[in-house]
Amino acid sequence: MPRRVLSHTCSNTEIVCALGCADRIVAIDTDSDYPPEVVAAIPKLGRDLDLDVEAAIALGPDLVLTSLTVPGHERIVAALQAAGLRCIVIDPLGLDDVFDSIRVIAEALGVPERGQALVAEMQAAMPAVAPAADAPRVLVEWWPKPVIGAARRSWVHDLIERAGGRNLLADHELKSATLEVPEAQRLAPDIVVMSWCGVKPEKYRADVVLRREGWEHVPAVRDERVHPITEAFLGRPGPRLVEGYRALRQLIG
Repeated sequence: MPRRVLSHTCSNTEIVCALGCADRIVAIDTDSDYPPEVVAAIPKLGRDLDLDVEAAIALGPDLVLTSLTVPGHERIVAALQAAGLRCIVIDPLGLDDVFDSIRVIAEALGVPERGQALVAEMQAAMPAVAPAADAPRVLVEWWPKPVIGAARRSWVHDLIERAGGRNLLADHELKSATLEVPEAQRLAPDIVVMSWCGVKPEKYRADVVLRREGWEHVPAVRDERVHPITEAFLGRPGPRLVEGYRALRQLIG
């Protein structure tokens, strides 16, 4: 059973903590910020794409939890593996993959029953809502310029559908897709969710969307249905996706 865990990425850190194994974490990346009262005292080895691999090796972890959820992580993962460290690489697409990731991590930590319980708890907290005939078309934006949104091969697509909405980019068989003005006008989102990567929620500005050239007649802009949901609730494939579901459910109605 691993006793010295290095957690690289916020979601992995949150999963380990939710499994009651925070006492095994010897270091995390700087972006891991939750639960704050737990992570405050844990050594931090740099941001996810700038992890100090040499410092990580020096700590002698017997398990590294890393991921490929952020472009560029491949370099960090390769360096950790080249050092001979035991790595579990998490790379979920849909929500079921997120659940599987939690089970995998729980199994690796020797607490499989806690993993099953956490998944069951999350599933119960996110009941599937049948979409109404006029269910809103929802665009979850990862970035505002160019507009990049969550597409079909993502847990956010599944969350939107569970919450009773329709993902605007459901026809794109990708993790995320760029949305140009003509397509935005054609698809006509009813709700735009700002969940901009690497941007603090207090910096989200609806006017960036409301003043977007060519979007004047898009329903979400016309009706001013542009809302923030922190990336911590939508962009991290871990336990707090439940909060993202709840926020989406409130907007979709």
